[in-house]
Amino acid sequence: MLVILVRWFVFTLTLLVPFTAFASGGGDTKPWYTGFAPIVLLLVAVGIVMSRLKRPEGLPHLENKTYRLRRVLNWVPLGLTYAFLYWGRYNLQPIIEAVGGKSMVADFGWVFGAGTAIYGISFIVNGPLTDRKGGRFSILVGAIGASIANLLMGCSCYLALNEFCSIDVFFWSLMILYPINMYFQSFGAVAIVKCNAPWFHVKERGVFGAVFGIMISLGIYFAFDWSYAIVKVAPANWAFWIPAIALAIMFVVDKLVVRNTPEDAGFKKVITDDASEGVNEPQRGAKEMFKLMLNNKVILIIACIEFCSGFLRQAIMQMYRFFANQTDAILHLKTDFVYENWGLCLCVAGILGGVFAGTISDRVFGSRRAPVVAVLYFFMLLGSVAMIFLMQSPTFGWLMVFMSMCIIGVHGMLSGTASMDFGGTKNVGVAVGLIDGFVYAGTATQAVLYAITLPKGDIIVGADPANWSFWPLPMIVIAVIGLYLAIKIWFAKPKVENPRILRPGTQMLIWKIRMWIRSYYWLNDITKEALSKENQRCMPKAEEGNNDDKPIPK
Repeated sequence: MLVILVRWFVFTLTLLVPFTAFASGGGDTKPWYTGFAPIVLLLVAVGIVMSRLKRPEGLPHLENKTYRLRRVLNWVPLGLTYAFLYWGRYNLQPIIEAVGGKSMVADFGWVFGAGTAIYGISFIVNGPLTDRKGGRFSILVGAIGASIANLLMGCSCYLALNEFCSIDVFFWSLMILYPINMYFQSFGAVAIVKCNAPWFHVKERGVFGAVFGIMISLGIYFAFDWSYAIVKVAPANWAFWIPAIALAIMFVVDKLVVRNTPEDAGFKKVITDDASEGVNEPQRGAKEMFKLMLNNKVILIIACIEFCSGFLRQAIMQMYRFFANQTDAILHLKTDFVYENWGLCLCVAGILGGVFAGTISDRVFGSRRAPVVAVLYFFMLLGSVAMIFLMQSPTFGWLMVFMSMCIIGVHGMLSGTASMDFGGTKNVGVAVGLIDGFVYAGTATQAVLYAITLPKGDIIVGADPANWSFWPLPMIVIAVIGLYLAIKIWFAKPKVENPRILRPGTQMLIWKIRMWIRSYYWLNDITKEALSKENQRCMPKAEEGNNDDKPIPK
C-alpha cells in the first residue's frame, strides 16, 4: 500500500510541478514555489489532522484497508479533474483583460453571462443522463469536451493576437465557444458527486464535503493566480491551452482509474443510509425524477439556499478585484497582499472553510448539514454588515477572504454532500443538477444586478468608494434569507425508504432484541415441556390408586 501511495504522490507532483513552474513567471524575484508552497503545507496539515480523527463506528467497510485505499485512488483523480475544470472555467477574465484591455472588460459580463445561463440550463439534460450512464461517463465527457473547447478558444485568441482576425471576431467566437465550454463544465459537479455517492456512508459525507471544497479552492487558485501569471510571461492563448492539456491528461487518468461503484472495483456494496437505500424500483424517467425532486421540500429549500450561495460567492470573487482596481487611487488596495495573491487567499480560505464545515457536520451535528450551514450563513450576515463600515479600511481584503471561507464551506456542504444525502445514490444526478442550477441562477442574478447598479464603466465615478455603497446591501438581504432557510431545515436528515435496511449499529441492536425474544420463548417452551413430562409421570400413580378393576384390600 505504501508503494502505491508513493507512486501516486510522485505522479501528482509530476503533473503539478511543470504547471506551477510555468505559472511562476520566471522573471519574478521570488522562487516559483512560493505561491504553491503554502497550499501544499496546508493540505499536508489538513491531511494529518483528518487522518487522526476517529472513524465513525458501525461501518464495516472502513475496516478494510484495501477498500479505503481504492476509494482514495477513485476520488483523487476525480477531484483533480474537477479542479482543472474550474481552471478552464474561470480563466476567462484574465485572458479578456490581456487581449482586449479595458475595452473588453464590459464584454466579459456578456460572455460570462451567456456561459452561466447555459451551465444552469444544461443540468436538465446532464442530471438524468448522469444517473443513467454513471459518474465515470460524465467526468470523461466533461473533461474531454472542456479540453477541446479551451483548445478552440486558445486558437481563436492566437488568431486575434496575431491580427489574423479582429477583436470583435474574437469576442463573438467567445460568445459561441465559452457557452459550449460551460455545457461540458456542467458535467463536472454532477459526475464527482454521482461517482462518490456509492463509496461513502452518510456518516462520512461531511468529510467528502470538505474534500469537495478543497478541490473547488484549488481550481479557483489555478484560475486566478496561475492564469494571471501565464498571461504575464506568455501569449494569452496559453492560458486557454494549458488547462486544455491538463484536462486531456486527466481524461486518460480517469479512464484508467475511476470506477462508478465499489462493486465495479471488486468490493461489496456499501450501505450508504441515504434516500435511495432500500429502493429496488427501476430507474425513473427524467420528467418523473424532476417532478419527484420538485415535490421534495428539503431539496427545494437546499436549492434556494444555494441560489443565495451563488449570489454571495460571485459577489465576493468577481466584484472585489473590480472594486480594488477602480478605487486604487484612494484606497491603494492593489498593493495589498490579498489583491496580489487573490487566488491563493481564496484557495486557503476555501480549504479551511470546507474542512471546518465537513468536520463539524459529521462530528458535532451528527451528519446533519443544515446546522453548520446556518452557522456559516450567520458569519456571512455579520461579514456583509461589516462591509459597510470596513469598505475603506486596509483590512477590507481580509474580510473578503473570511467571507469566502464561509461561503465555499456552505457550497461544499450542500452541492457536494446534502445532494447525495437527500437525492440518494440512485437519483443524485438530478438532485445535483437542480441544486447547482440554482447556484448559477444566483450567479447570473448578481451579475445582472451589479452590472446595472455598480460603477464599472466610468473610471472617475468608480474611483470614489462611496459610489460602491450599494454593493453590500443586497448581500445582507440574501444572507438573511439563506440563514432563515438553513434554520428551517435544521433537523433534516435523509429517510431510508426500506426500514429493514438500517445502519449496522441498529441492525446489531435489533438482532440482540430478537435473540432475547427467541431465548424467552425457548425457555418458556422448555419449561412447559418439563412440566408436561412431570404431569405425565405423576398421572399413572393417581390412576393406579383409583383403578376399579383391582380388588380393594381388606
